[in-house]
Amino acid sequence: MKTKLSEHELRAWQALLHAHHEVTRKLGAELRAKHGISFEAYDVLLRLARAPDHALQMTELARRVMAPPSTLTRRVDRLVSQGLVDRDRLGHDSRAMLARLTEYGRQVLRRAAQTHLRGIREHYTGRLTDKQLRDVASALEVITGPHQPH
Repeated sequence: MKTKLSEHELRAWQALLHAHHEVTRKLGAELRAKHGISFEAYDVLLRLARAPDHALQMTELARRVMAPPSTLTRRVDRLVSQGLVDRDRLGHDSRAMLARLTEYGRQVLRRAAQTHLRGIREHYTGRLTDKQLRDVASALEVITGPHQPH
């Protein structure tokens, strides 16, 4: 096994990391400035909005937002304090917690979605051709498999 990355490998790796950092930083700054929520909070609200009854068990929500349970708990705590999410114990398991999007959370998400989508186009998709977008998706799906929104 080689102990060094080739120039192409290193360039591809650094470009992926840098692009992800730059785009999510800009999206987060816009969401905070216009709606008072972070990029990560937006992701939690979006996952809850897409779930049946706008609710998910905390363990499933952590999986969907790709965050450790302790990190998600802190995020949800902040969202609860902002009135965007409610948290309840599940009746059949006193240890299991359910996070549910509030009506206020739905309103904030609806407004923030416009900012988020505009930002994706401005900072990412609008800077690439259709062919480049297809190529990026194809290349990354070799690693992840086809993306299934959840």
